[in-house]
Amino acid sequence: MPDDTADIVHRPSREFAESTNVAAFMETYGIDDYDDLIERTCAVDAEGEAGIDWFWDELVEYLGIEFYEEYDAVRDDSGARRAPEDANGDAVSRGGPQFTDWYPGGKLNVAHNTVDRHAEVGNPARNRVATIWEGEDGAVRETTYHELHREANRVANALEERGIETGDTVGLYMPMVPEVVSILYGCLKVGAIAVPIFSGFGVDATATRIADAECSVLFTGDGFYRRGDPVYLKGAADGAIEQAGHVEHTIVFDRLGSKDDDRDQIPWTDERDEWWAETVGAAADAYDTKSLPSDQESMLLYSSGTTGTPKGIVHTHAGVGTQCPKELHFGFDLKPADRFFWVSDIGWMMGPWTLIGVHSFGGTVFMYEGAPDHPGPDRFWEMIDRHGITQFGISPTAVRALRKHGTEPLEGHDLSSLRILGSTGEPWDAESWQWFYEHVGGSEAPIINISGGTEICGCFLMPMPNQPLKPCTLGGPGLGMATDVVDSAGESVADEGERGFLVARDSCPSMTKSLWSGDERYIEEYWSTFEDPPLWDHGDWAQVDSDGFWFLHGRADDALNVAGRKVGPAEVEGALIDHPAVNQAAAVGVPDETTGTAVVAYVITEAGVEESDDLREELRAQVAGALGKPFRPREVLFVTEFPKTQSGKIVRRAIGATYTGSDPGDMSSIENPESLDDLREAR
Repeated sequence: MPDDTADIVHRPSREFAESTNVAAFMETYGIDDYDDLIERTCAVDAEGEAGIDWFWDELVEYLGIEFYEEYDAVRDDSGARRAPEDANGDAVSRGGPQFTDWYPGGKLNVAHNTVDRHAEVGNPARNRVATIWEGEDGAVRETTYHELHREANRVANALEERGIETGDTVGLYMPMVPEVVSILYGCLKVGAIAVPIFSGFGVDATATRIADAECSVLFTGDGFYRRGDPVYLKGAADGAIEQAGHVEHTIVFDRLGSKDDDRDQIPWTDERDEWWAETVGAAADAYDTKSLPSDQESMLLYSSGTTGTPKGIVHTHAGVGTQCPKELHFGFDLKPADRFFWVSDIGWMMGPWTLIGVHSFGGTVFMYEGAPDHPGPDRFWEMIDRHGITQFGISPTAVRALRKHGTEPLEGHDLSSLRILGSTGEPWDAESWQWFYEHVGGSEAPIINISGGTEICGCFLMPMPNQPLKPCTLGGPGLGMATDVVDSAGESVADEGERGFLVARDSCPSMTKSLWSGDERYIEEYWSTFEDPPLWDHGDWAQVDSDGFWFLHGRADDALNVAGRKVGPAEVEGALIDHPAVNQAAAVGVPDETTGTAVVAYVITEAGVEESDDLREELRAQVAGALGKPFRPREVLFVTEFPKTQSGKIVRRAIGATYTGSDPGDMSSIENPESLDDLREAR
């Protein structure tokens, strides 16, 4: 492990540790320490009251998750409930962890747990604020649970009036406005499958998702604001519909005032398009939420496309209805008075994850529409101060970009309301982790660095807020998650401290039911690497150090094989970022006649640093000294920005393809396509 991640730098105070939700859980069940907690909740071959089955069964009552009808068992992995026939009419086995049915026989609805019960007369949460929204232009709107309940009911009635029934798909190609919350819950109320689509996608990417999901209703908006300018959305929606088909009704929210003032910018089809105010706004505000089987599909989330063709991830009501609240309650220590802010669009997993997790407890979600640096680099710090945010989640890349502005933007903003910091998306470098911890968290708020994915709408790895932390660590397995590190033969190497593949040895309730495209691709993508016993291959390099702290080293499928020696891009990037002149770095492998693959590094320097050939050689030597001479970059190129998703992930595939001039595949997730021009001109 790198020296800068070897020492514990965060130790929660005794008072803080004892006040956490996870400490209360441990006390309730007589669990003495962290190792016992992981064993009790994550063991696969459990006996008696230990293990995954015990935890996921106990969790329902412990967190107060309400079922309309009780389930018969916590799970069934016999395959009896999923036995499709093959071409010869013979039953095909669908047993094992790959096809586990969780909470069979039970009936529930996520919308009941997130909205309905909190809005009941007499419930103290009825008039509590469910969402605080701030537009980039400074507009602020607060929505109570009572108001959210009525609007979600209107959405449900509007959907049924347009023929939507249980199992139908509904697209959400929406700006980040409060209405996305009522749309999500309105879909769930009627049993429709919500299909969130990132608002930054262009025509092709949006069309791909609409066509695959076959959405007959699409919610969209006239547009939104980004860095002070309006971004018009309706034209892209129309182009996607024309390309994809299927959509019979488009309901348009008026964010920019186009309905009355700017119709020239908004294409319109009278037979299909309707304004939100005249549809949802005119619908009845009472609705009886449907009672649905545990395995009823709730959402169809598409992978971001950073590693190839997007995959349709199928989630259920019981899956997201238990996983999301579990993670917010334990990992992020959610309390009734907290205000939770995670930088994400509704089109990415972290959007629904935040809403479902926080709202299951009647909590408050903060939502922001615009850019992190508009009108200045202190926008996040100013909002945290003004709204009293208690949990703040952001990607490491976004932190590196904000760190480039130094600590001056933080001055004058009181961030003492922050209790917990969060991050996900990619590996950290120690310097940026330390900056976030010290300057944003005041060297007191733990960084809950999590890793999982769209495929589980949650986390395989997650620190607990009552445990110490080393820079960049992910703590250990999330509660109820049977994670391990294995070698290429599937043998565990976690206890040996060796680097290996991050896997899951068992299912969890929120693990994708399959892929929308079918079981064959699902098995191939996740369960084909290790078959005896079957292991979920998550595709990341992982390692557990001698003190039991887990770390990730980037995507295993991104490994750079230089002359037969492998290293992850994240390690090269970490070595580069250790140089005081470097703010951000991206490493890719390119063809080389001698070594098969050579390393090419792209670098963003710190403010005021002169880009020079001498600096290039320093950086090449820095990598060689840290990782060995074979990994010395063949080239170091200077750029001003990297192609990224809105959640802050660097799209390395786009960088490598730009360098080699090859086909990059799906580029729809990139928020800043102009960065590709910067890459092409890099010297």
